[in-house]
Amino acid sequence: MRILVVGDGKVGHTLAESLAREEHSVVIVDNNEEVLQRSEDVLDVMCVRGNGANAQTLLEAQVDKADIVIAATTSDETNMLCCLMAKRLGAKHAIARIRDPEYNESLNLLQHELGIDLAINPERATALEISRLLRFPFANTIESFAKGRVELVEFRAQENDVVVGTPLRELSKKSHGIPQVLYAAVERDGSVIIPNGDFVIHPGDRVHVAADMVTITAYFRFMGKNSLRIKNVMLLGGGRISYYLAKMIAPMGIHVSLVEINEKKAVALSEALPDVNVIYGDGTDQELLEQEGLKQMDAFVTLCDRDEENLMTGLYAVKQGVPKVIVKNNRVAYEEIINAMGLDSIVSPKTITCANILRYVRARAGGHGTKVEKLYQLVNGKAEALEFIAKAGDSYIGVPLKDLNIRKGTLVAVIVRKGKVIVPFGNDYIEAGDNVIIIACESGISDLNEVIRK
Repeated sequence: MRILVVGDGKVGHTLAESLAREEHSVVIVDNNEEVLQRSEDVLDVMCVRGNGANAQTLLEAQVDKADIVIAATTSDETNMLCCLMAKRLGAKHAIARIRDPEYNESLNLLQHELGIDLAINPERATALEISRLLRFPFANTIESFAKGRVELVEFRAQENDVVVGTPLRELSKKSHGIPQVLYAAVERDGSVIIPNGDFVIHPGDRVHVAADMVTITAYFRFMGKNSLRIKNVMLLGGGRISYYLAKMIAPMGIHVSLVEINEKKAVALSEALPDVNVIYGDGTDQELLEQEGLKQMDAFVTLCDRDEENLMTGLYAVKQGVPKVIVKNNRVAYEEIINAMGLDSIVSPKTITCANILRYVRARAGGHGTKVEKLYQLVNGKAEALEFIAKAGDSYIGVPLKDLNIRKGTLVAVIVRKGKVIVPFGNDYIEAGDNVIIIACESGISDLNEVIRK
């Protein structure tokens, strides 16, 4: 596909890199010659200098031949105008990054009037992910599939966990009554493994398990990991993510304290969030955090603009014994270091935004095949979880999985049929209309027929 990426910032560059890797023809548009030169040096893309909301610039980038235009500049207004111009000039699909809460209420109207096919709000999507982690604090990440019927949950294995040290096929014999979940993927020493029955989980492994919500809850209760209930949360930084998150969790009965260093912003947040305790001060000041009751908090979420500040204050909160610490980090290079330090719950607005857009792109790149419905990147993008809806007429329909050719490095993790969740074995088969969840140790899959065939 021919794809125009307008805006060569963090999100735009990461998107262009991922799309070029998946062999799309990518054109980047930006005003800054220096950042364009960087992209041209390291990526297999074409670059056009100019304003992405200018018709002449878009025509120079051959917008009339574009399958998708992705507007990811720092300005919401530029992104919306870019999508409007692109659609009028012949682009087939348009995606806009729209971040300002002021536009959130009228987003559907804006999309309809401006011809925007997909609107992405990175801060709100990040806040949604954090709210899930606060509801299930025993998990490092939680992804949902099949309209919430299936959950894929990541946790770090501890030395005293019952699942450690025993081959997976023998777990039910050793630990009677342990709920049956699928062990979908394990990250160990920077590598991703799709485990089989002989696989043994080691302390420190990051384990992804999948099952329906009731079973997954019972599994972690059996493991003794879901005893914590979040009642008091401290948020560091008063940006958009904190605003969206406070609006989401305060009505859940969670007491929220928010620390903001900018006095004007703190006053505005106090007025906009009457149920939140807004504190004016420097959240990196350890004395201030102690005075405001950091040690009594059930969770601490670092949402400053600087990743370094988030990392340092997150480590301090861990040292002070806060049970759940969530760190915002947009630098992939830091993630392995952060994990090694014991900070397991990391959220990245950039990664969440890219995953949403890549899912949309792959759904349109799949031609008439069985297209991607949902896509989540796992373990720093080293693996992916994808959801498809099986189509009548595909070669795999009704054939037992043991008789199918399944792509190397992939796993048919879960089948959802008429609301029933099935963890499949060799004799199970896929029917038309089933939600099929796949785990893959590679990227670029856009069609279920690429994974399983007769």
